[in-house]
Amino acid sequence: MKISSLKGLFLFCMSTLIVCQGVEAQAKKKTTTPPKKTAAKPTAKKPVANTKVLDTSVTPMPVDTVKPAPPPPPKDPFAFDSVRMSLRSDAAVDRSLVKSRTPLAYEHIREDDAWYRERVWREIDIREKMNLAFRYRAEDDNGNQRFISILLRALKKGDVTAFDPNVDDRFTTPMTVAKVGEVISGRCDSVQVIDWVKDPTGSKGIMKDSLVCKEFNPDDIMKFRVKEEWVFDKESSKMVTRILGIAPIKTYTDDQGNVLGESPIFWIYYPDLRPVLALYEVYNGKNFGARMSWEELFESRYFASYIVKSTMENPYDMFIKQFIKDDIMKLLEGENIKNKIFNFEQDLWSF
Repeated sequence: MKISSLKGLFLFCMSTLIVCQGVEAQAKKKTTTPPKKTAAKPTAKKPVANTKVLDTSVTPMPVDTVKPAPPPPPKDPFAFDSVRMSLRSDAAVDRSLVKSRTPLAYEHIREDDAWYRERVWREIDIREKMNLAFRYRAEDDNGNQRFISILLRALKKGDVTAFDPNVDDRFTTPMTVAKVGEVISGRCDSVQVIDWVKDPTGSKGIMKDSLVCKEFNPDDIMKFRVKEEWVFDKESSKMVTRILGIAPIKTYTDDQGNVLGESPIFWIYYPDLRPVLALYEVYNGKNFGARMSWEELFESRYFASYIVKSTMENPYDMFIKQFIKDDIMKLLEGENIKNKIFNFEQDLWSF
């Protein structure tokens, strides 16, 4: 009896314990909720300097990636005189004597012996028959034989120095070779022309800039100005002529060809030019083998010219054309000055 009551009590306790564990398990299952997921905070982007926000709704304009062609470099104003050496002997005789020719030194004149002095400016017109040698166009191993080409070649090589004629004619302001090239050919100008690539028919009126450079034509130089002094040396009792400078003269015209005026391009000190002129020979139409040098031509005064200015009775230092307008009268005034100088020397002699 007692054993059966103990078994029943044991069973009751075990069932009660199982029921309590199940209730507790269900309570825990209901009260435990899954952890909530927290949304990650967006990280702020750092601003990038100098960034542009593009509007994707607008179609961007096409970008022209083709670079415009650079303008052509300005032409060399001295390119007209390209020296081409002969690969064979271009003469029947050996002419090495010309390459070593040097001018004779001037005889010294003391200041006390220069009893009479007059300064004269002349112009040599190379269109005259006696001066046609200045226009000789042939080429030799030492370059073109025009007189203007000889001067420009000497300047380019640095044998002589050019002086600015716009300042004065006393050789005070030197000019660079680039400045001389700019004066003889003119500056390069930018003009508007039709762009035939973008406008093949020319109907749209599309224009572009084009660089236009004038080319120098040596045949445009028609005159040369010579500055000289006439000195009477009382020691030798003779009149001596000394050339001081030579300047080519350029004639300026407008687009219609009307002459606007004349002006010297540059001055060259003649004593510096003498060694250069001694290396070039003057054209001789009668005998090609008996030619004198350019230095001998100027010293022998084998050229035709007319006086345009002098220091004789000229207190205002004016050119003849400034106070005489008639062309014939200007030539007569120049002859009058020459006769006065000539008569001064002749009147010193008595018989």
